[in-house]
Amino acid sequence: MWSPAPPSLSLLSGEVHVWRTRLEQSAEMQESYLRTLAEDERVRANRFHFDQHRRHFVVARGFLRSLLARYLDTTPEAVRFAYGPYGKPILDGESSLRFNASHSGDWAVYAFVQDHEVGIDVEHIKKDFETEGIAERFFSAGEVETLNTLAAEERPAAFFRCWTRKEAYIKAIGSGLSHPLDSFDVTLAPGEPAAISRVEELWSLFDLDVAPDYAGALAVASSGHRLHQFELRSV
Repeated sequence: MWSPAPPSLSLLSGEVHVWRTRLEQSAEMQESYLRTLAEDERVRANRFHFDQHRRHFVVARGFLRSLLARYLDTTPEAVRFAYGPYGKPILDGESSLRFNASHSGDWAVYAFVQDHEVGIDVEHIKKDFETEGIAERFFSAGEVETLNTLAAEERPAAFFRCWTRKEAYIKAIGSGLSHPLDSFDVTLAPGEPAAISRVEELWSLFDLDVAPDYAGALAVASSGHRLHQFELRSV
């Protein structure tokens, strides 16, 4: 399902490229990524109290820059970001390329598409996570009802399936948690295809099998996109 990184990248209209990478990379790779970061990104990295969090940020941001550079046929250092009103990163300047990124635990994921808004999310599934109270607070009535019908051992994974699917959508539209999570519905039951309802436009929702004990989702405006999945292996 996750193919090795191809020697060259070509992102055609109607395609979505999704990447995954482990956040623990060699010291040499970390240093290579660190050299590509902008000054504000270095400052942000140095604010992390724990060294692991700093390393993960450098790898996550550095790999994003390296991918964007390949799609744009430039250098990682030349990539410039701008930010939407709720913090969604976009490319600074004119470009049809849209992207989004997420990381949790040991993994980072990235999505790239031409001309359509896209959002991606990954979450480490915590088996002892207190799902009921958060679901009651943020999920729609129908989603809460579905969650409560599941066996206790199925609920943590179902909760995070729901959460990542909702998060992918609100990241795609760029409104963050200012957009009420209970204003739209997503599927969450085991084996049920990823889908979204009660939204005005046509959206495609994909389930991503990132790694064992992780939930992942991708949301793309419009339909009919072909999904291609790649990975950067640990070095």
